[in-house]
Amino acid sequence: MEFSGFDTRGYRTVDVRTGYGEWVESYEDTVEDVMDLALLERLVDPVWPEVERAADLGCGTGRTAKWLRDKGVARIDGVDITPEMLDLARRRGVHDRLVEGDAISTGLPSASYDLVICSLIDEHLDDLRPLYREARRLAAPNAAFVLATFHPHFIMTSGMPTHYTNAAGEDVAISTNVHLISDHANAGLQAGWRLAELQEGVIDDAWVAVKPKWAKFRDHPISAAYTWRTNG
Repeated sequence: MEFSGFDTRGYRTVDVRTGYGEWVESYEDTVEDVMDLALLERLVDPVWPEVERAADLGCGTGRTAKWLRDKGVARIDGVDITPEMLDLARRRGVHDRLVEGDAISTGLPSASYDLVICSLIDEHLDDLRPLYREARRLAAPNAAFVLATFHPHFIMTSGMPTHYTNAAGEDVAISTNVHLISDHANAGLQAGWRLAELQEGVIDDAWVAVKPKWAKFRDHPISAAYTWRTNG
Protein backbone atom coordinates (compact mmCIF):
# COMPACT_ATOMS: atom_id res chain seq x y z
CA MET A 1 0.00 0.00 0.00
CA GLU A 2 1.35 3.43 -0.93
CA PHE A 3 2.42 5.50 2.08
CA SER A 4 1.99 8.84 0.29
CA GLY A 5 -1.75 8.94 0.97
CA PHE A 6 -1.08 8.88 4.73
CA ASP A 7 1.96 11.19 4.81
CA THR A 8 1.48 14.17 7.13
CA ARG A 9 5.13 15.27 7.19
CA GLY A 10 6.07 15.94 3.58
CA TYR A 11 9.77 15.37 4.17
CA ARG A 12 12.18 14.98 1.29
CA THR A 13 12.53 11.22 0.70
CA VAL A 14 15.71 9.30 -0.05
CA ASP A 15 16.45 5.64 -0.79
CA VAL A 16 17.43 3.15 1.90
CA ARG A 17 21.17 3.10 1.30
CA THR A 18 21.43 6.90 1.21
CA GLY A 19 19.23 7.37 4.24
CA TYR A 20 20.85 4.87 6.55
CA GLY A 21 24.29 5.97 5.40
CA GLU A 22 23.49 9.47 6.67
CA TRP A 23 21.59 8.32 9.78
CA VAL A 24 24.25 5.89 10.97
CA GLU A 25 25.95 8.03 13.60
CA SER A 26 22.75 8.90 15.46
CA TYR A 27 20.70 5.78 14.65
CA GLU A 28 21.00 4.06 18.02
CA ASP A 29 20.26 7.32 19.84
CA THR A 30 16.90 7.61 18.10
CA VAL A 31 15.59 4.03 17.76
CA GLU A 32 14.01 3.03 21.06
CA ASP A 33 14.28 -0.48 22.52
CA VAL A 34 10.55 -0.44 23.29
CA MET A 35 9.93 -0.52 19.53
CA ASP A 36 11.38 -3.95 18.84
CA LEU A 37 13.65 -5.41 21.52
CA ALA A 38 10.88 -5.23 24.13
CA LEU A 39 8.65 -7.25 21.79
CA LEU A 40 11.38 -9.81 21.16
CA GLU A 41 11.57 -10.21 24.95
CA ARG A 42 7.88 -11.14 24.98
CA LEU A 43 8.16 -13.91 22.41
CA VAL A 44 7.85 -17.42 23.82
CA ASP A 45 9.15 -18.92 20.59
CA PRO A 46 12.02 -19.23 19.84
CA VAL A 47 13.95 -20.18 22.96
CA TRP A 48 16.92 -17.93 22.27
CA PRO A 49 19.73 -19.90 24.00
CA GLU A 50 18.82 -22.95 21.89
CA VAL A 51 19.63 -21.09 18.64
CA GLU A 52 22.91 -22.34 17.20
CA ARG A 53 23.16 -20.22 14.06
CA ALA A 54 21.25 -17.08 13.09
CA ALA A 55 21.01 -14.99 9.94
CA ASP A 56 20.46 -11.31 10.76
CA LEU A 57 18.90 -9.65 7.70
CA GLY A 58 19.19 -5.88 7.49
CA CYS A 59 21.56 -6.15 10.43
CA GLY A 60 22.43 -2.44 10.54
CA THR A 61 24.80 -1.47 13.33
CA GLY A 62 24.57 -4.87 15.03
CA ARG A 63 22.01 -3.70 17.59
CA THR A 64 19.77 -6.76 17.19
CA ALA A 65 22.75 -9.11 17.07
CA LYS A 66 24.08 -7.69 20.34
CA TRP A 67 20.71 -8.47 21.93
CA LEU A 68 20.80 -12.00 20.49
CA ARG A 69 24.33 -12.59 21.83
CA ASP A 70 23.20 -11.44 25.25
CA LYS A 71 20.39 -14.02 25.02
CA GLY A 72 22.88 -16.80 24.28
CA VAL A 73 22.65 -17.18 20.50
CA ALA A 74 25.84 -18.95 19.46
CA ARG A 75 26.65 -17.75 15.93
CA ILE A 76 25.28 -14.87 13.87
CA ASP A 77 25.83 -13.89 10.24
CA GLY A 78 24.67 -10.41 9.20
CA VAL A 79 23.65 -8.82 5.90
CA ASP A 80 23.03 -5.15 5.22
CA ILE A 81 22.82 -2.94 2.16
CA THR A 82 24.50 0.07 3.77
CA PRO A 83 28.33 0.06 4.05
CA GLU A 84 28.35 2.68 6.82
CA MET A 85 26.06 0.55 8.97
CA LEU A 86 28.25 -2.49 8.38
CA ASP A 87 31.32 -0.51 9.49
CA LEU A 88 29.68 0.09 12.86
CA ALA A 89 28.60 -3.55 13.09
CA ARG A 90 32.18 -4.67 12.46
CA ARG A 91 33.44 -2.43 15.24
CA ARG A 92 30.80 -3.85 17.57
CA GLY A 93 32.14 -7.34 16.83
CA VAL A 94 29.08 -9.46 17.59
CA HIS A 95 28.66 -11.09 14.16
CA ASP A 96 30.70 -14.05 12.96
CA ARG A 97 30.34 -12.90 9.36
CA LEU A 98 29.12 -9.67 7.73
CA VAL A 99 28.05 -9.34 4.11
CA GLU A 100 27.11 -6.24 2.14
CA GLY A 101 23.94 -7.24 0.32
CA ASP A 102 20.20 -7.09 0.02
CA ALA A 103 17.94 -8.74 2.59
CA ILE A 104 15.89 -10.29 -0.20
CA SER A 105 18.93 -11.77 -1.95
CA THR A 106 21.60 -12.32 0.67
CA GLY A 107 24.00 -14.76 -0.93
CA LEU A 108 24.13 -16.68 2.38
CA PRO A 109 24.03 -20.49 2.19
CA SER A 110 20.68 -22.24 1.83
CA ALA A 111 19.12 -24.34 4.61
CA SER A 112 21.85 -23.28 7.05
CA TYR A 113 20.19 -21.30 9.85
CA ASP A 114 17.92 -22.35 12.68
CA LEU A 115 16.93 -18.68 13.11
CA VAL A 116 16.41 -16.00 10.49
CA ILE A 117 15.64 -12.60 11.98
CA CYS A 118 15.02 -9.06 10.77
CA SER A 119 13.96 -5.93 12.61
CA LEU A 120 12.45 -2.70 11.28
CA ILE A 121 13.34 -3.24 7.64
CA ASP A 122 10.21 -4.48 5.89
CA GLU A 123 8.60 -1.02 5.59
CA HIS A 124 11.33 -0.24 3.08
CA LEU A 125 10.28 -3.08 0.76
CA ASP A 126 7.69 -2.61 -1.98
CA ASP A 127 6.77 -6.31 -1.76
CA LEU A 128 7.10 -8.59 1.27
CA ARG A 129 7.08 -11.84 -0.67
CA PRO A 130 10.78 -11.86 -1.68
CA LEU A 131 11.80 -11.34 1.97
CA TYR A 132 9.72 -14.28 3.17
CA ARG A 133 11.01 -16.46 0.32
CA GLU A 134 14.63 -15.59 1.07
CA ALA A 135 14.14 -16.32 4.77
CA ARG A 136 12.62 -19.68 3.83
CA ARG A 137 15.58 -20.47 1.57
CA LEU A 138 18.01 -19.79 4.41
CA ALA A 139 16.06 -21.79 6.97
CA ALA A 140 17.20 -25.20 8.13
CA PRO A 141 14.58 -27.83 9.05
CA ASN A 142 12.49 -26.73 12.06
CA ALA A 143 13.90 -23.19 11.84
CA ALA A 144 12.20 -19.99 13.01
CA PHE A 145 11.81 -16.71 11.16
CA VAL A 146 11.35 -13.76 13.52
CA LEU A 147 10.29 -10.44 12.06
CA ALA A 148 9.86 -7.24 14.10
CA THR A 149 8.09 -4.43 12.31
CA PHE A 150 6.25 -1.16 12.54
CA HIS A 151 2.54 -1.81 12.93
CA PRO A 152 0.63 -0.64 9.83
CA HIS A 153 -1.95 1.02 12.06
CA PHE A 154 0.67 3.38 13.50
CA ILE A 155 2.13 4.33 10.14
CA MET A 156 -1.36 5.07 8.81
CA THR A 157 -2.60 6.89 11.95
CA SER A 158 0.51 8.98 12.61
CA GLY A 159 1.26 9.71 8.95
CA MET A 160 4.92 9.47 9.89
CA PRO A 161 7.52 7.81 7.65
CA THR A 162 10.78 6.32 8.87
CA HIS A 163 12.93 9.44 9.13
CA TYR A 164 16.04 11.01 10.62
CA THR A 165 17.65 14.43 11.01
CA ASN A 166 20.71 14.94 8.80
CA ALA A 167 23.88 16.88 9.59
CA ALA A 168 22.31 20.07 8.25
CA GLY A 169 19.37 19.74 10.65
CA GLU A 170 16.91 18.72 7.93
CA ASP A 171 14.31 16.05 8.63
CA VAL A 172 14.59 13.45 5.85
CA ALA A 173 12.31 10.48 5.15
CA ILE A 174 13.50 7.06 4.03
CA SER A 175 11.29 5.36 1.48
CA THR A 176 8.38 3.85 3.46
CA ASN A 177 5.60 1.42 2.58
CA VAL A 178 2.52 0.24 4.46
CA HIS A 179 2.15 -3.55 4.79
CA LEU A 180 -1.03 -4.82 6.40
CA ILE A 181 -1.00 -7.79 8.75
CA SER A 182 -2.77 -9.73 6.02
CA ASP A 183 0.13 -8.91 3.67
CA HIS A 184 2.50 -10.58 6.13
CA ALA A 185 0.16 -13.53 6.59
CA ASN A 186 -0.18 -14.13 2.87
CA ALA A 187 3.53 -13.67 2.14
CA GLY A 188 4.49 -16.05 4.94
CA LEU A 189 2.02 -18.76 4.01
CA GLN A 190 2.90 -18.56 0.32
CA ALA A 191 6.59 -19.02 1.18
CA GLY A 192 5.85 -22.18 3.17
CA TRP A 193 5.92 -20.79 6.71
CA ARG A 194 3.36 -21.38 9.45
CA LEU A 195 2.65 -18.67 12.00
CA ALA A 196 3.71 -19.75 15.50
CA GLU A 197 3.35 -16.49 17.45
CA LEU A 198 2.38 -12.83 17.01
CA GLN A 199 2.96 -10.10 19.60
CA GLU A 200 1.80 -6.50 19.21
CA GLY A 201 3.19 -3.50 21.08
CA VAL A 202 1.09 -0.46 21.99
CA ILE A 203 1.92 3.05 23.11
CA ASP A 204 1.93 2.64 26.89
CA ASP A 205 3.60 4.25 29.90
CA ALA A 206 7.02 2.99 28.84
CA TRP A 207 6.58 4.62 25.45
CA VAL A 208 5.29 7.91 26.82
CA ALA A 209 8.29 8.02 29.16
CA VAL A 210 10.67 8.08 26.20
CA LYS A 211 8.38 9.92 23.73
CA PRO A 212 6.15 12.30 25.74
CA LYS A 213 4.73 13.86 22.56
CA TRP A 214 3.27 10.47 21.67
CA ALA A 215 0.86 10.51 24.61
CA LYS A 216 -1.85 11.38 22.07
CA PHE A 217 -1.30 7.90 20.57
CA ARG A 218 -1.69 6.08 23.88
CA ASP A 219 -3.12 2.54 23.43
CA HIS A 220 -2.55 2.61 19.66
CA PRO A 221 -0.52 -0.34 18.31
CA ILE A 222 2.92 0.72 17.11
CA SER A 223 4.89 -2.45 16.41
CA ALA A 224 4.55 -6.19 15.94
CA ALA A 225 6.76 -9.26 16.20
CA TYR A 226 6.03 -12.44 14.27
CA THR A 227 7.52 -15.88 14.79
CA TRP A 228 7.15 -18.16 11.78
CA ARG A 229 8.18 -21.81 11.69
CA THR A 230 9.05 -24.24 8.96
CA ASN A 231 7.07 -27.45 8.77
CA GLY A 232 10.19 -29.57 8.89
